[in-house]
Amino acid sequence: MKIWMFAALCSLSAAGQAHEVWIERDGTGPARIYLGEPAQPMPAGGDPEFKHLKAPHLSPTAKAPLQRRAGYLEAMVPAGDVRAWDDAVFAPWGEANAREGVVYYARAGRGEAKAALPLELAPVTVNGDRFVLTRDGAPVADTEVTIIAPDKTSVKRTTDAGGVVDAAPQAKGRYLLVATVKDDGARAANGETLKTLYRITTTSFVVP
Repeated sequence: MKIWMFAALCSLSAAGQAHEVWIERDGTGPARIYLGEPAQPMPAGGDPEFKHLKAPHLSPTAKAPLQRRAGYLEAMVPAGDVRAWDDAVFAPWGEANAREGVVYYARAGRGEAKAALPLELAPVTVNGDRFVLTRDGAPVADTEVTIIAPDKTSVKRTTDAGGVVDAAPQAKGRYLLVATVKDDGARAANGETLKTLYRITTTSFVVP
């Protein structure tokens, strides 16, 4: 029984840290919110962990209730960049004195040269290719950013002293930027105080 519980917790921890929440949007169409591994082909019907994504917080607020599709949630939102966050995708895991958890942040679009989420990759200039990683409004230096190209290939770059990274898109299509910050110490998420909190943020944009 103890072996099974340990394996389950390890599996949950790996799922929480390996997965991302991201948003895709084409023009002024609906926002599609995913949970999965964006650098991998999407399984038919969506990622096996997709069932855990239930009610992300959206900004701007959806005009109608979220619709559950095959592999993503769909929301009709006003024109412009759209953001989401969710700290209840995966329940905290680990021993009582060493609980861990994850909170997800996501953005689609680069029409605003500003950040609005606690952890966000925002364009330095409107529709620009350089992005700044900020946490609570302050730049985050020396942090790895994964850039996933339209063909699912990915490269890793590191933010400079000002928290900036160059996405340097080379082809047309949708790009996704991913960054993770690990917080140690007492942190609150999903209604629980944790010893370690992983904050994962994504930004997607389309090169026409």
